[in-house]
Amino acid sequence: MTYFNYLCQGTAVTDAAIEVEGLTKRFGEVVALDGIDFWVPARSVFGLLGPNGAGKTTAVRILATVLEPDGGRAAVLGHDVVAEPDAIRRRIGLAGQFAAVDPNLTGRENLRLIGLLSQMETSAIPPRAAELLERFDLSDAADRPVRTYSGGMRRRLDVAAALVPRPPVLFLDEPTTGLDLHSRNGLWDMINELVQDGTTVLLTTQYLEEADRLAERVAVIDHGQVIANDAPSVLKAQLGSTVAELGFEDASTAEQARELLAGRHPGVEREGTMVRLGSNEGPRLLVDVLRRLDGAQLAPATLAVHEPSLDDVFLALTGRHAEEISEGAEQGAEGPAVPGRRRRRGAA
Repeated sequence: MTYFNYLCQGTAVTDAAIEVEGLTKRFGEVVALDGIDFWVPARSVFGLLGPNGAGKTTAVRILATVLEPDGGRAAVLGHDVVAEPDAIRRRIGLAGQFAAVDPNLTGRENLRLIGLLSQMETSAIPPRAAELLERFDLSDAADRPVRTYSGGMRRRLDVAAALVPRPPVLFLDEPTTGLDLHSRNGLWDMINELVQDGTTVLLTTQYLEEADRLAERVAVIDHGQVIANDAPSVLKAQLGSTVAELGFEDASTAEQARELLAGRHPGVEREGTMVRLGSNEGPRLLVDVLRRLDGAQLAPATLAVHEPSLDDVFLALTGRHAEEISEGAEQGAEGPAVPGRRRRRGAA
């Protein structure tokens, strides 16, 4: 049984808008993708979550036919990325990490140009451009050259450009980078509306809140491999209903506390002076932890309790936060993952 047949039991394969199986990509000695697998149901938001250099952008560029894979298979709307790139390009929208609009044209001219290049009906282009300029709060600047725009305005225009031809599949590579809270919320609302209208969205992000709020399913990527793939609620549930974070004066004391708690709470981890553990016991967890620490004269300096987040999931899986930037030279649009030893849980 193939990976897709396994995943799609009970679901028609035609319901998969994006299929990825055993995808690999190298840049010289650097392994950017190391055999990743996932599939994206039509009319849904799928999140690729991971730090810079994890392989997210490389995967998107292959799916958008900008790069060719070294191995494996990928298809968009049933079209193979290697054999049928033109068919895919006519059916997708792409907003990369960096604005790709022409700085010498106005915002309106950029959107109209995209409409022409997308072979839209000429009469439909001006109203579509006006609609998107209004939606992204760019109407007042619509007839100014883009070189006069702020970074956030350029980012909004770039995302708007990807939406001009109303593509059935939309790739958004960290789309809210550089956006203020108001613009970010507006883009999230538009993404939800697009999905309701039948669009499939593949979203890469380092913002945990973004993936949690938008994506029905999330693949966590680290060092070019998918290390988890499930609904955000399921991933978070693996840590329990409560996450406790205890801060200590120094790393040595924190390590003593971790060793003390590890016997009763196997999932306890240390990060510098912070000890973190999750449980379904809620208040009972706190009572037991504080009693044990007090008995050993290891009272914490700070204490925080919260529901698990996707950042907690990523930290538990990899030993570091999703926002941390990978070390090593970057290459291409993203900078593929640089192989290295994964930090052991409990290590500083």
